[in-house]
Amino acid sequence: MSRDLLLEIGVEEVPSAPLYDAVEQVRALAAARLEAARLPYEELQTFGSPRRIALVVRGLAERQSDLALTVKGPAAKVAFDENGQPTKAAEGFARSRGLAVTDLVRESIDGAEYVVAHIEEEGRPASEVLPGLLTSLITDIEWVKSMRWGSGATRFIRPVRWLVALFGDEVVPVRFAGLEATQTSAGHRFLAGPVEVSSAGSYADDLAGAYVMVSAEDRARVIREGLDAASAALNGTAVVPGKTFKEVVNLVEWPSVVVGTFDDEFLEVPREIVEEAMESHQRYFPVDDAEGRLMARFLVVHNGDSARAAQIVAGHERVIRARLADAVFFFREDLKRPLEAYVDDLDVIVFHEKLGSLGAKVRRIERLSGALATAAGVDAGTAASAARIARLAKADLVTQAVVEFTSLQGVMGRHYALAAGESAEVADGIPDHYRPRFAGDALPATLAARIVAIADKLDTIAGIFAIGQAPTGSADPYALRRQAIGILAMLLDGGVRIDLDAAIAEAVAGYRDVIADLDAQATAATVREFFDTRLAVILKDQGYAHDEILAVLAVASGDVYDTARRVAAVKAFRATEGGADLAIAFKRAANLSDVAAGTDLDAALLTDAERALEAAIEACGAPALGGPGGTDPDYSSALDQIARLRAPVDEFFEKVLVMDPDPTVRRNRLALLNRLVGLFDRFADFSKLAG
Repeated sequence: MSRDLLLEIGVEEVPSAPLYDAVEQVRALAAARLEAARLPYEELQTFGSPRRIALVVRGLAERQSDLALTVKGPAAKVAFDENGQPTKAAEGFARSRGLAVTDLVRESIDGAEYVVAHIEEEGRPASEVLPGLLTSLITDIEWVKSMRWGSGATRFIRPVRWLVALFGDEVVPVRFAGLEATQTSAGHRFLAGPVEVSSAGSYADDLAGAYVMVSAEDRARVIREGLDAASAALNGTAVVPGKTFKEVVNLVEWPSVVVGTFDDEFLEVPREIVEEAMESHQRYFPVDDAEGRLMARFLVVHNGDSARAAQIVAGHERVIRARLADAVFFFREDLKRPLEAYVDDLDVIVFHEKLGSLGAKVRRIERLSGALATAAGVDAGTAASAARIARLAKADLVTQAVVEFTSLQGVMGRHYALAAGESAEVADGIPDHYRPRFAGDALPATLAARIVAIADKLDTIAGIFAIGQAPTGSADPYALRRQAIGILAMLLDGGVRIDLDAAIAEAVAGYRDVIADLDAQATAATVREFFDTRLAVILKDQGYAHDEILAVLAVASGDVYDTARRVAAVKAFRATEGGADLAIAFKRAANLSDVAAGTDLDAALLTDAERALEAAIEACGAPALGGPGGTDPDYSSALDQIARLRAPVDEFFEKVLVMDPDPTVRRNRLALLNRLVGLFDRFADFSKLAG
């Protein structure tokens, strides 16, 4: 026998993001608690809307499954003394299982005797288990921020106003926050009053009759259909950012879409300002015409009666008119000065209390961008563009439009730069220098913008490390990990070839006049280690083995692009026939080698096997290494050439006693091994390869 189960937590309006999280938590908690309670079910559903979080369990068993469990305890010789009396170990084990010592039995398991507890428990009715289970489920929802209300001590994200708990059509006596569950829910705040839920199985239908659509998926479908229909009627297309759409779904319980209008004069400003005013501030959706141009229309997802559309639209039009009027004013005021004129204003903006002003940061970015451009060997035009982007990159942060619409930093800088006559490359580089902003984001489009992006991020990382505020554990308040990953993404792309060690040293040097007790060398070393850790994670995500990465990082230069190529070559070499065997032979050679023996050989002392190995090493030559400004070597071909050493290496170890009693012979053989090890070490530290 089974019945449906319902739990509804009625609250004041819950913000969208925490509501999504809570619904997922309830799903996971319910599944775990029901399994632990031995209550099987057919289906588990969770729902959320601004004023409620709900759980519906279909086909929940009316009784727990019976429990029959055998638990192995301590060894019999530990559980009983030589007189056969139970020890504290036996007593403790029995007590932990709710049994008497006399209930324990001895059984042979895997050839040894243990005490065993056979536990049998008859299942209880679900109606006895559910009150405590559901109460704990509500209590255990975790919130980033919670509150207390009234005189109680209970905490929740918003005040809890009602509880509904039904098993079939019977009320489950769940208590929380001074409330006891009933059959009475609340309908739409404006369109309906209290609603009686007749049974758990009819929950969604009963609430729909009170103008509440409890399913977020259903609301999303209705909203999407409404946006498409409304924009099609305008011969346009709704502009629907995923983030805004997802938020709107959780702001309404009975959605309808209405169309609003604003004055054409507001289209004179950059569309980004209009869209930002609509989406981020009001959660409206812009509309594009057939040519992709912004129309003087907007769509509103309303939580109310579509019959009152005229009054609803009029209210929203008043709101957006005021927002857009402010935006137009800010934009026009900002244009009264060229973007260059705002740069000096950055000196009064604090970048970090210990690292000076934003103006000082811009000057460091300018200097560092110049150094990186020189190191990368770019042409004069690219270097000039990078210098100009660095100069103007942060200027829009003190404009009125960006102060009001902070998410438009860089975007407005581009518009203001074009208005001031800057080149398209410089203007586009201003928003681009913030990229990549997150994993998978596009990289800056031009080499000049990439140079400035690296300089900006590297300056922040160097400064924060220099004052001892590097990320710890999961805490990364300045998003340094994300910025380091962004730098590495640009370097791994190969578009910018610089030495990371030199770039870090240059960035740290920019703080010599800012931080009195700066230990530049120690800071640079710590920053490089930080980058290596991030690089190792990136390479591992690309499918390279941990030991392959460590082997290359142990000897690699600061050229990140070259490092990645070496890791790829080592992986390919390792997979070839004989590659793994040769790596093992190398490790043997490395263990025997002795730096003190040098690499000079006395040819007269060489045996045939030694001469064969020495000739094979010479045939490989000294492979070229990659690096900024040089020609990238073919590491795979070079390692393939080294793979030919397998036969002479095997013969050497088979026929030659390296640690010969004669010290002269022994030193000569160690020198030969040093040559072999040195050949490998130019690629990676093969001793770090497992196997």
